[in-house]
Amino acid sequence: MPSTPQVITQALAREYLARVDVPQILRKLFRDLAAGQAVQPAQQLVEFPRGAGDFINYLGVLAEDGVYGIKTSPYIVREQGPLVTAWTLLMSMQTGQPLLLCDAGELTTARTAATTAVAVDALAPLTANRLAIIGSGKVAQAHLHYVKGLRDWQSISLYSPSLNEDAETVSLLKNIEPRLNIVDSREAVIQDADVIMLCTSSAGPVIDPSSLRKPALITSISTNAPRAHEVPPQSLNDMQVFCDYRLTTPGSAGEMLIAAEQHGWDRSTIAGDLPDLLSGKVPRPDYDRHVFFRSIGLGLEDIALANAIYRLSR
Repeated sequence: MPSTPQVITQALAREYLARVDVPQILRKLFRDLAAGQAVQPAQQLVEFPRGAGDFINYLGVLAEDGVYGIKTSPYIVREQGPLVTAWTLLMSMQTGQPLLLCDAGELTTARTAATTAVAVDALAPLTANRLAIIGSGKVAQAHLHYVKGLRDWQSISLYSPSLNEDAETVSLLKNIEPRLNIVDSREAVIQDADVIMLCTSSAGPVIDPSSLRKPALITSISTNAPRAHEVPPQSLNDMQVFCDYRLTTPGSAGEMLIAAEQHGWDRSTIAGDLPDLLSGKVPRPDYDRHVFFRSIGLGLEDIALANAIYRLSR
């Protein structure tokens, strides 16, 4: 008999996610990908007629857990500004029935930040002690939460142009990490940093890696604007490039698309992805030059977290 999926609201998803080890769930996911126990197709972009917006489908299969799913995220053009939502549907591979329908807002924030944290742990020098963050929204706050304990940070600094008049956000950030230092310029936050996390909604470059005084790990998530990128595309030719999943990321990441078309960059030069790193296929990089990690967000990440919520809710 058909079953009705359990519906998880954004508030309920937030409660459940606080009770699971999100980075560890993602580590298992990437090891499953390396072992052939998971499937991650490319994103599917479908445009609405007459410029009314679009939607992106993120698909994935977790064979060991017996589930597959789809996250669908519409971008709806409106006079008062675009509306973006996202929902994740979890399905059983045994019965073919829906198990869970979850508001994906909290899933997206958690998996985006935790994926960066997994990458920082795998890529940053063990001696890294200076962390810089650009951005201050919910995704930046989640990055701070997941990364604050990964190294013996002697300095954790953050810059966001909107913070000068936003005491509430400053208080939220300080509650996550009391040692956080709010700085007043982009240049000051990145100089001498070992790890720089770009957590913005910018459609264009936020920093130029060539301006840094020493090699650093730079992580980027970008946004859903067309071909959005947080570093100059041509800078990829001068960095060791890693990504969340090499089979899909170069086909969606803005700076990779532009670098390939205009600056002679070749996706085959990607040094590794998270399945490679977590399965030991590729080593931690040396730092003779900058290391760049790019994630686009995988459907499997949302599905893995939805599956964790489903099992917890039972």
